[in-house]
Amino acid sequence: MSLTGNADWTAGYVADINYTHGYYPELNPLRARLALLNAGIAAPEIATACELGFGQGVSIAVHAAASETHWSGTDFNPAQAGHAQSLARAADVSADLSDAAFAAFCARADLPDFDYIGLHGIWTWISDENRAVITDFIARKLKVGGIVYVSYNTLPGWASGAPLRHLMTEIGAAMTSPAGGSTARVEGALGLVDKVLASNPAYLRANPGVKERFDRLKTQNRSYLAHEYFNRDWQPMYVADMARWLTPAKLSFAASCHLLDAIPAINLTPEQQALMAEMPDPMLRETLRDYCVNQQFRRDLWVKGPRRLSPLDQTEALRALRLVLVVPRGSVKMTAQGGLGEANLSETVYPPILDLLSDHRPRSLADIEAAVRGTGINLAQVVQAAVILTGSSTTALAQEPGVVAKVKRRTDRLNAHLMQRSRGAGDIAYLASPVTGGAVPVTRFQQLFVAALKSGRKTPADWTDLTLQILTAQGQKLVKDGKTLETEAENRAELLAQAEDFATTLLPVLRGLEVI
Repeated sequence: MSLTGNADWTAGYVADINYTHGYYPELNPLRARLALLNAGIAAPEIATACELGFGQGVSIAVHAAASETHWSGTDFNPAQAGHAQSLARAADVSADLSDAAFAAFCARADLPDFDYIGLHGIWTWISDENRAVITDFIARKLKVGGIVYVSYNTLPGWASGAPLRHLMTEIGAAMTSPAGGSTARVEGALGLVDKVLASNPAYLRANPGVKERFDRLKTQNRSYLAHEYFNRDWQPMYVADMARWLTPAKLSFAASCHLLDAIPAINLTPEQQALMAEMPDPMLRETLRDYCVNQQFRRDLWVKGPRRLSPLDQTEALRALRLVLVVPRGSVKMTAQGGLGEANLSETVYPPILDLLSDHRPRSLADIEAAVRGTGINLAQVVQAAVILTGSSTTALAQEPGVVAKVKRRTDRLNAHLMQRSRGAGDIAYLASPVTGGAVPVTRFQQLFVAALKSGRKTPADWTDLTLQILTAQGQKLVKDGKTLETEAENRAELLAQAEDFATTLLPVLRGLEVI
C-alpha cells in the first residue's frame, strides 16, 4: 500500500512521532536564483510555488509570510499539516496547505501552474508509485522555465551505510514491541546494533567507516532517526537514475542548490577537474563528481526548458543580486568546507567584502564590486564570494526594498507568534526576515530577549529578569556544560551573560534583517 491508498494512510511511513521543526534554506527560491545565475541559466520570477511533503511546515510558512510568492503544499500527516496551517494563520498569510496524500493533492483541478516546486527529504522515502504521481504532477503543473528543487539520498555515498540502515529497520520491526512506538524502536535498534558492531562482524571489517557513522547516529535527535531509518520505503538513487525519472517531465539538470558544490577547487583535485572537463554529457559529469566526493546527499535544481544566458546577460543579472550578511561579522570563519576538506578563504578578497557588509544592510553585487574595486577585487571574485559565503550560511540574498516593506507586517505577526511560543518551548529556533525572504537562526532564550526588548525592556539585565520569571514559573532551569544550574543566582548569571552577548552580536544582525 502506498500513500495513494486509503487502507493505511501511513503507508509504512513513520507517523506516530512528529518530524523535527527544521528550516531548510535550500527551499528559499532566492537561493535557487543565485545557483542558476552562477551556472549561466535564466532564473524565473517566482509568483507561485509548491512544497510537497512540508513536514512541520516551518519552511513553507516562513517563505509564504516573508515573500510575495503564493505557496501551496501538502503533507500527509494531519498533525504536521495542522501545525503548518497554524503558522500560516498566525502570519495572516493565505497559503494553501493540505494534509492530502500526494495522489489526491496532485489531482486537484484548482491548483495554479507553478514557477517552483520543492521536495526536501521526500523523494528517497516514498514508493515508486508516488514518484510517478509526482513526476506526472511536475509535467502538468510546472511552467516552462520553472524550477524543481529535490533533495535525496544518493549513491555511491550510501553504499556502505545502506546495510546499517537495513539492519536498524529490521531490528525495529522484528524485536521491538509496537506498543512502545517509534521512539522505543529507535532505542531498541541502537542498543542491539551496538552489540552487533562490538562483535566485530566482517561487514564492519570491510567497511570500517560504519562505526564512526553509527556513533554519530547515537547522538542525533530520535525523531529524526525514526523518520530517516524506520520508514518502509527508502531508496537512495544515483543522479543518472534521478534524471531518468524526471526526463518525462521535460526537466534538465541545472545546478546544485548546495552552493559550495559549484566551487571545483574545494571539492575536486586538479586531476579530477581535468577528467570531468573531458566529459561532454552533463549527467556523466555529475555521476563522476559523485564518485570523486563519495556523495551521499544531493540537493539539485532541475529546470523545464533551461535557457542559457549570454555572458552579458549573466553578468548583468548577477550584478543586480543583493547580498546581506546574516551573522555577526566577528563570528565569520575564514574557511569553507568542501569535498576535499576545509579550505582557507583568501585574506585579500574576503575581509574587504565582509567589512563592507558588516552593517547588515543589503547591497547589490554591483555596489560591492564598485566599493572594493580599489583593492583589486574583480566581479568574478565578488560572485564567487557571494556563492561561498551564502553556501556557508554567512550571507543570504536579499529581496528588493519594496517587497521587504510589503511583507514585513506578516513576518512581524509570525515572529510574534514564535516568540510567544518560545515562552514554553524551544522547538522552533528561527525567526522570519522580510529582507531575506527566509528564516534566521534564533534560539529560545534569544527569542525571549527579543520579546522583552519589543515589550519596552531596554537592557540585558531587564531581558534577563523577564526571561528568568518565565522559566521560574514553569520550574525550568538552565543547563550549562551538561550540568543543571540549581540556584537562582546561577541561572540569573548565565542568562545575563547570554543576554549581554546577544546585545553585541546577534541583535545588530536582527535589526539589519528587519526581524526587529
